[in-house]
Formats: sequence, C-alpha cells, structure tokens
Amino acid sequence: MSVIVIEFITLDGFVSDPDGSQGTPGGGWAFRHGPEAVAGDKFRLGATLDEGVLLLGRTTWELFARIWPGRDDPFAARMNAVPKQVVSRTLTDASAWGNSGIVGGDPVEAVRREERDVVVTGSLGVVRALMAADLVDEYRLLTFPTVLGAGRRLFPDTGPYADLECVSAERAGAAVLGRYRRTAA
Repeated sequence: MSVIVIEFITLDGFVSDPDGSQGTPGGGWAFRHGPEAVAGDKFRLGATLDEGVLLLGRTTWELFARIWPGRDDPFAARMNAVPKQVVSRTLTDASAWGNSGIVGGDPVEAVRREERDVVVTGSLGVVRALMAADLVDEYRLLTFPTVLGAGRRLFPDTGPYADLECVSAERAGAAVLGRYRRTAA
C-alpha cells in the first residue's frame, strides 16, 4: 500500500484555490493556463484509480461531488467509479457522489486501516496530518508557472522534514508534473 498525494501547485509552493471556487485573490490560477493543463489524467494515476481509493477532506469532496458526477469522459468515468473515503466529523451523507463513504475525522487511522493504494487530492488538512505521521510515500505535483506570493503552502514552514527523490519530471501543457518519492531511510 502506498499513499500518493496529488496537488496543483504554484511555482512558489502554494496550493490555495487553484480552480477559483473559494473566491480568494488570485484564485483560479491553474485554470488560467487553459483546459488542457488540468484535463484528464494529468497526474498519471492510471491503474491506481482502478485498484486504489481516493481519500478526500470534506471540502474537496463536496466540490468534487458537484463536478464529477455530471461528466462523461473516460477520466471522469474512472473518478466516478473509484471508491472514495471522506474524512469528516460533520458530513453525514455521502450519497451525492457514487462510491463514497465517510471514514470519520482521523485520516491517519483511515490510512492505517487501508490495504489499497491511497490517493489524496487537494484536502490540505488531510495531507498535512498524513505528512506529520510520515505516511506519504509519493508526491505528484503539477507545478504551474504562476507566482501567488501568498496563500496556503503544501509544505508548511514548520516541517516536518523529509528527504525526497525526484523520480520523473515531464511537461504537461503549461505545467510540469514532478513525481517525488521518499528516500530509503
């Protein structure tokens, strides 16, 4: 079992509001580079979506539950079919998006119980909890040539420390997909 974090990220390390749905200043930065920059399987998840599980925080799940069920392209079919686990202490109904279930409020315990590969997208609170527990095996970061200067960073100033190795980097439209894995201890 591996934990893979996928994120849209700016050149200066921010992950805040890439689609503009939160209405923040500068929000929507990923989508200003055109639909080809964000469409399809840009994170090269492939069979991981067929055999793994998505782990999402409530806010990301609610956004995705409004978007993905109405799409009918091949990648959307995979997103709609993959089992989805929602980390939430307040959500009581996950029926808005098929194959979704609520796992409670502790992402670390949810991951420790899981036998399949886990993909976490967005959901910065979930990602940071998994970072703090040293459970992230791989980061797949789609880095856009945008400098925000402010917002929420993927990697907080206060750590935790991690040694990673770059296993690949490839252009994906206006962005670069970088894959980073933890180094052997």
